[in-house]
Amino acid sequence: MKVRAFSLFYYVLALMLYIISLPLLLFLLTKPKYKESIPARFFLWKNRAFNARNKIWFHACSLGEVSALKPLIDELGKDNVIITTITHTGYKKALSFGVETRYLPFEIFIPFWVKKQRALVVLEAELWYMLFATASAKGVDVSLLNARVTERSFPKSLRLRWFYAQMFSYVNKIFVQSSVDKERFEMLDALHVEVLGNIKLSQQITKKSDFEKPCELVVVGASTHRGEEELIVRAFLEFHSDKSSKLFIVPRHPERFNEVWELMKSLTNSCSRFSEDKSFSTNLILVDVMGELNSIYAISDIAIVGGAFQDNIGGHNPLEPAHYGCKIITGEHFYHQLELFKYVQNVQISKDEVHELVIALKRCDELDSSFVDEKIELNKFYKYIKEN
Repeated sequence: MKVRAFSLFYYVLALMLYIISLPLLLFLLTKPKYKESIPARFFLWKNRAFNARNKIWFHACSLGEVSALKPLIDELGKDNVIITTITHTGYKKALSFGVETRYLPFEIFIPFWVKKQRALVVLEAELWYMLFATASAKGVDVSLLNARVTERSFPKSLRLRWFYAQMFSYVNKIFVQSSVDKERFEMLDALHVEVLGNIKLSQQITKKSDFEKPCELVVVGASTHRGEEELIVRAFLEFHSDKSSKLFIVPRHPERFNEVWELMKSLTNSCSRFSEDKSFSTNLILVDVMGELNSIYAISDIAIVGGAFQDNIGGHNPLEPAHYGCKIITGEHFYHQLELFKYVQNVQISKDEVHELVIALKRCDELDSSFVDEKIELNKFYKYIKEN
């Protein structure tokens, strides 16, 4: 296995970073959110190398990216596929497909952990130098799928063009989301770049449960992050004073359920927890269980899609609320979802201000949200995998 001088240099830097970060890693072990992923990724606890060889290996970061793999796994066959991921929610979702699944170890472990597979397919922006270099050195065909470079991150990436040139030299094919992404990858010295579109358009959108829709207008604050719940609740309470309505709050991360519950209680007396009361008798309902967001979309009239009211998240998928006919409001910072928002019409963009969000809620009476039912053609990708 041929090893480049730069790879050795990079490995030493990664090892130094690992040693320096050990105190922080040990501290994060106390957080429920990381109780499985950190031991597995940074200490290889219960995270042995794959038993299988010569499979199609997909690597995806978190829940959204892993969920997008479902149509591909159905086409390729779960017995031919293995998956690595980063987050606990992504890991649980991958396991639900009945596919052999692991957490991807930190880069210093990669050279000793990776086995020869038929292909490595990495989703979106999961660019790990040591993963690409090791897989390529072991004869694995490396490709990127649903790849993107955001407008926000591109200037910084361009300044590190020399590094990306090194990394992309190990990548055999890059399937990008748009022509803009193709141009950006090529400016970073990537080769064999082809526009395929966003594979999330091929997802089958389903709900877990069937709930009876309340007679009032229903608003859902979906996939919210810290700071967004207070904004949404305050705006809703002002809106609610003029219009009979209910608000469901669905935090993005389950470890924040109690924090959001305390916030809701401090702002109104009419609130309840979904896990304890499914009668929907209060004005505000905290959805403190996982997997029910689509079920809530199905009974909602308006969806306030979180992750975009602050500038450090990048927004969340609008296709699911649009599929269920919700009128959609989101924040200004949805840069990670620009491609998907092209397929949703009449979306309102609100500033991170209560009065602006109230105005958007009131304007929903004038607008319809319609989903552009455009399916991605994945045959190019399947052909590439079968030929390589």
